[in-house]
Amino acid sequence: MIPQKTAMHEHQHQDLGFHPLRNKLSFSRMVDMASEMGMENPLFKCHEKAAKATTIINGREYINFSTYDYLDINGHPAITQAVTEAATIFGTSAGASRLVGGERPPHRALEQALAAFYGVEDCIVYVSGHATNVSTLGFLFGKKDGIFHDGLAHNSLVQGARLSGAQRFSYAHNDCDALEKLLEEKRDECKHAIIVTEGLFSMDGNIPDLPRLIALKKRYNCLLMVDEAHSLGILGATGKGVREYFSIDPTDVDLWMSTLSKTLCGCGGFICGSHDLVESLKYGSPGFVYSVGMPPIIAAACRKALEILQNEPERVKKLQDISQYFLHYAQEKGLDTGAAQGYAVIPVIIGNSWVTGFLSQQLFQRGIYVMPISFPAVKEGTARLRFFISASHTKEHVQKALDAVCEELPNAIALVQNYQEKHGAISL
Repeated sequence: MIPQKTAMHEHQHQDLGFHPLRNKLSFSRMVDMASEMGMENPLFKCHEKAAKATTIINGREYINFSTYDYLDINGHPAITQAVTEAATIFGTSAGASRLVGGERPPHRALEQALAAFYGVEDCIVYVSGHATNVSTLGFLFGKKDGIFHDGLAHNSLVQGARLSGAQRFSYAHNDCDALEKLLEEKRDECKHAIIVTEGLFSMDGNIPDLPRLIALKKRYNCLLMVDEAHSLGILGATGKGVREYFSIDPTDVDLWMSTLSKTLCGCGGFICGSHDLVESLKYGSPGFVYSVGMPPIIAAACRKALEILQNEPERVKKLQDISQYFLHYAQEKGLDTGAAQGYAVIPVIIGNSWVTGFLSQQLFQRGIYVMPISFPAVKEGTARLRFFISASHTKEHVQKALDAVCEELPNAIALVQNYQEKHGAISL
């Protein structure tokens, strides 16, 4: 006999459901409030062509500052040809996990090329950049270990640290003195320890003191992991990243990580390091073992992009030149670029989240596409427009965008002030 549902049963069932308003980061609520204020949702705009220095949205062309195509490689004819040839032979899927379904030549060709590029023994590629960090840290470390990470480390690094169950120590952003103090106090509590940083920070566009981090990792017997998602192809005279920027021995860093979705215009991520490290990840890292292998066509695309990077270093110089021009022009206009050092990622810090959102909308109406970044992605009071710079951008693009920021900022401030005068302070 089937029991009759009771009011209590129904109540319990409802409590187990998903309630967006319970979500601490309820974006739907934020969007609804913004809509009441007359602000359009800036998210999920549909781009109708490859998003480069310009893009097409709803049939209109926009200057685009929201692309990871730093070196203007995406859509290169040589990549299209490599993908076409790989698709003809291998199709569009790896078919299974590489551990159980076998590999395809493009997988190892990419990994060998990346290991050689970094000057280390081996490499493993994953189908997701985010999963690369989560799975690597989550697998390599346990509850008796310690993970010391920069306070502005990417979400994927923090989530990997949490998954591991290791003690997690966050040190003040780019503050090596604070890190050393933490190591002095906590390193002896941990069986194994790792220091985790980024090669170029994705929100602030600044660079860590890698030589000092290497010295600390040696002094306190730690491993060192550097996430180069935004520094590969960007830093160094030939784009070899933060190690070239500082002229360090690549083997002084134990885990070189980067994504394949930015400079290498594909999708996925990788870890470069010693052969023993890579073999351990290949046989145990859940994000590799239990995931389908990278599509061979993506591996072929990334391998060709890496080849273009190496053969055409002038792309790196062009990116660095236009990035420096952007930084200096913004500063001349009196805009707050925070700690940015003028390499591909440059924020214009506005402060108020609602003002930043309206400013982004007004720029969009003027044919400029740049996304607002606000809490919780950054600290409250540090909302900003985050500009991604590409080698395909021109000085005219930069001038038009930053001039528009200066012209529209007072209007955005006035819109928010007027709303607050009529409806009171805005809060979530």
